Amino acid sequence: MDTGALVDRFGRTATDLRVSLTDRCNLRCSYCMPAEGLDWLPTDDVLTDDEVVRLVRIAVEQLGVREVRFTGGEPLVRRGLVDIVRRTTALRPRPETSLTTNALGLQRTAAALAEAGLDRVNVSLDTIRRDDFLTITRRDRLDDVIAGLAAAKEAGLGPVKVNAVLLRGINDAHAPELLRWCIEQGYELRFIEQMPLDAQHGWSRTEMITADEIFATLEREFVLTPAEEPRGSAPAELFAVDGGPATVGVIASVTRPFCGDCDRVRLTADGQVRNCLFAREESDLRGALRAGASDEELADRWRVAMLGKRPGHGIDDVSFLQPSRPMSAIGG
Repeated sequence: MDTGALVDRFGRTATDLRVSLTDRCNLRCSYCMPAEGLDWLPTDDVLTDDEVVRLVRIAVEQLGVREVRFTGGEPLVRRGLVDIVRRTTALRPRPETSLTTNALGLQRTAAALAEAGLDRVNVSLDTIRRDDFLTITRRDRLDDVIAGLAAAKEAGLGPVKVNAVLLRGINDAHAPELLRWCIEQGYELRFIEQMPLDAQHGWSRTEMITADEIFATLEREFVLTPAEEPRGSAPAELFAVDGGPATVGVIASVTRPFCGDCDRVRLTADGQVRNCLFAREESDLRGALRAGASDEELADRWRVAMLGKRPGHGIDDVSFLQPSRPMSAIGG
């Protein structure tokens, strides 16, 4: 084990860095934020492009990070995104570099991102029904998402993955329809259990669609068999659809937690280290960076931040408290 790596007290090593580039988003998904939006971070609090790249470089060169995924909010609204990607993929050792996006604007940026070295994209899309899309996102932008997906595929940003959250009484019965469409288009679909990360704190265990319910709905129309490859630290359980080669994944963070194999660490848009998506504590790197800390000092602070990581997210514990920051401010 690399003694300079991001190792926690339970022997887990973080090699997958999720970097939020902004807390802003151009959709208003009901399971994420209220219709009126949120109070965005002040511009001066957000890391500059140079600061983002410096921290990513430290993570790659000194801390053993091998995968970097840029998230938001919506990372495509970050003006410097293409340059940040280009500078990240120029690092050595070169990290696998991906993007989680709602795909608004991806049609016009996919080629530039591919040219900058981006490896692949994950696109959030909960339904291909226009009315349901409007209900969930509060925006009539389904055509833009579909065009963005097609542009990503054309640019070679594959495998193109689609992330979907099912909401009871809205799109939960249409899971087979979405899977069939993704298979026809050549996209890899992942269903994600709704997590307690909404700004309104309205999440309810009894209302969320569980993995078992997802399987039951899909198996009315498809035969699912566990994929043979080992899951490792991947969050999704993969299943072959009707014997393959197409697959579908289910990320059951709530009902089937995979904390024991977690290899992720997060950096927020304002320079805070989060050692778990559900952590209620953060470690400030921005303050030290702007105060003149060296790369080595920043790396040491990051290592210390990992030592506080808990064995699991504790959603099932009666003492569980939802993080004060919503998903849009944390970054997936």
